[in-house]
Amino acid sequence: MNNIIMIYKFLKQTCVLLLLFFVLSNCSNKQNGENFGLQQGDLLFQNTGTDEIDNAIKNVTATSFSKNYSHVGMAMQKDKKWFVLEAIPKKGVCQTPLKEFLNRNKNKFNKSQTTVARLNKYYQPYISKAIVYGVERINTPYDEIFLWDDTSYYCSELIYKMFSSQNIPTDSIPFVTHPMTFNDSIGNPMPAWKVYYKKRNQPIPEGVEGTNPNLMASSSHIKFVYDYENE
Repeated sequence: MNNIIMIYKFLKQTCVLLLLFFVLSNCSNKQNGENFGLQQGDLLFQNTGTDEIDNAIKNVTATSFSKNYSHVGMAMQKDKKWFVLEAIPKKGVCQTPLKEFLNRNKNKFNKSQTTVARLNKYYQPYISKAIVYGVERINTPYDEIFLWDDTSYYCSELIYKMFSSQNIPTDSIPFVTHPMTFNDSIGNPMPAWKVYYKKRNQPIPEGVEGTNPNLMASSSHIKFVYDYENE
């Protein structure tokens, strides 16, 4: 009889442990994004690389919140397939398959250096028109000079104007602009930017109004919901 009681207690303890393990595993899977689903209008922030200009972008756009992003695009679904609306060098404004976007830049563990942010509920009704604005500008040239008042676009400029072009009060646009800088910490133009603009026979647009991925990432109107590096 005692043996039966002992076996019963052992089985009961084992079942409790197995149940606890299952619950913890399920919670862990959820935290790791197993149930994550991309949504229309999600913003995909990327650390696009370590070449000189990528680093120069990050060096002059870092904020107290974000220091690593040098690119941003917007998720959109078409014919049940996911794409990213973005503005990139050589191609300009384009519609990139999600897989291609995620494979563009990976870390040493072969994980995409891409983080997903979602606009809050107030801006959800504006997303469809924002996407229309972006799609209508596919094949528009990339703005490699980073000017605000021309007919080309750099990545964060495209995202900003997808919303600022709508009937949203200026002080309610989900992102902000500020005077751009291309200087180092002591106020001198960074060598990489001097070379960059000299090649293009353009003056450095120091102080010109603009935006950037790190500034967008610090917006209080978005929430980061997933990191592909943690898959």
